[in-house]
Amino acid sequence: METIGTWWMWTGFAVFVVVAIAVDLLVMQRQGAHRVTTREAVGWSLLWFALAFVFVGLLWWYLDGTQGRSVANETSMQFITGYLVEKSLSVDNIFVFLMIFTYFAVPAEFQKRALIIGIIGAIVLRAILILVGAWLLAKFHWVLYVFGAFLVFTGAKMWLAAGKEPDIEQNPVLRWLRGHIRISRGFYGERLTTVIDGAKYYTPLFVVLILIGTTDVIFAVDSIPAIFAITDDPFIVLTANIFAILGLRALYFLLADLADRFHLLAYGLALVLVFIGCKMLLLDVYKIPVGVALAVTAGIIATSMVASLWTSRHVKGKG
Repeated sequence: METIGTWWMWTGFAVFVVVAIAVDLLVMQRQGAHRVTTREAVGWSLLWFALAFVFVGLLWWYLDGTQGRSVANETSMQFITGYLVEKSLSVDNIFVFLMIFTYFAVPAEFQKRALIIGIIGAIVLRAILILVGAWLLAKFHWVLYVFGAFLVFTGAKMWLAAGKEPDIEQNPVLRWLRGHIRISRGFYGERLTTVIDGAKYYTPLFVVLILIGTTDVIFAVDSIPAIFAITDDPFIVLTANIFAILGLRALYFLLADLADRFHLLAYGLALVLVFIGCKMLLLDVYKIPVGVALAVTAGIIATSMVASLWTSRHVKGKG
């Protein structure tokens, strides 16, 4: 696998991720269970966004001095495009998380812990999938076409499903859990298990964590091939993916109350997946420049968000 990442870059990034998660957990422990305010969510979102661009700035500076300006520009553009794609697709993740929390009536003060644990699991899972994906692409070039066709299919499926809320009650994982473990009726603080009449019960928060984890597995299968359409460098794929995931919790609390206003975003994400899938399928015929891919992706997402806000206001004004 060819990569611009040296051993010290991989090690340094791993240390950064561990420290970032440790700080997040420490802050959560000191604050205790509490409702995350919009101001807090905005602050954390801006921090993660800034850290991602500080990282790509340092990466550009290093590559410019060691491999030349063209390599630095191309690699930096790949990171930014991959980060935007992963960040955009994570929004769909957020809306599903919101439905899960709403279905189980998870108190706002308990949602933060569930998301942090879910994010830690997502980071480990995606790191494994990315390395496996990079190895497959290095060994079997035809896997590109499989990824591309899968993204086009997923985008079309997402378009058809847009506007329809998934039936959580029929979720196979939830049905299996209900048939194999005891689940308490109420919450017991942030505990995942409790004892009732001498028998061990799992709390609804435990079930929520399992559903969030399985949901992220499903979304990872979509998003990881998408970023491989931007670059096949595992270091760029991994870092862009992880930076998008690290800011997921803050983004959730920022967008949770605005989910209904971005009702057209799912259509935009579907178009992004189709576009990226086509980009991957055409790779051996015509390589779409990274700058064009970034502009198209950003344009689709921005247009769908603006259209969502405009139509929401228009409908509200008529009402």
